[in-house]
Amino acid sequence: MRPPSLQIQSVEDTFGRNGWHCELVEGRDVLRSVFDAHHTRVELHAQAYPQLNALVVVAEGPLAPSEEHLQAVLELLARANKQLTLGGFEFDLDREKLVFRITNLFEREKYDPDIVSSMVHCAVAELDRLTPYTQIVVRTPEDLLDDLDLERLLMREDVIPPVPGDEDDF
Repeated sequence: MRPPSLQIQSVEDTFGRNGWHCELVEGRDVLRSVFDAHHTRVELHAQAYPQLNALVVVAEGPLAPSEEHLQAVLELLARANKQLTLGGFEFDLDREKLVFRITNLFEREKYDPDIVSSMVHCAVAELDRLTPYTQIVVRTPEDLLDDLDLERLLMREDVIPPVPGDEDDF
């Protein structure tokens, strides 16, 4: 079995410096981790692609819409993706998972720890941000789905988790 690449080792070092527990997947350039976010538990994996000097960070959380709610959930994800600059949302139909994926290409074999940390923070925060919106959709009675304005729903700020450091200190 080949040893872990310098790229995934640099990601593992970044996790360690941040105090994030992770496990290296044996024989692959993949790290697995779990984060308890504001609204949900986030399963995260980071995969290095040494040939490209690329890193992909994927955050996942459970989402099990009924067949009647699926179209509204997919539309919500499409509308959310239109607002994003980096990364994107997906829905894994087979595993019933909400997915956020972000990728970066690096100049050096040893990945910049600030960029890696930002990717992880972004993936966890975005998945956590969208979770309450998806729950509103899946809990909406089927006969009211046509009345649900998904564009306006995404404008609601009362369900967004607080940004660390943005709270008023009194």
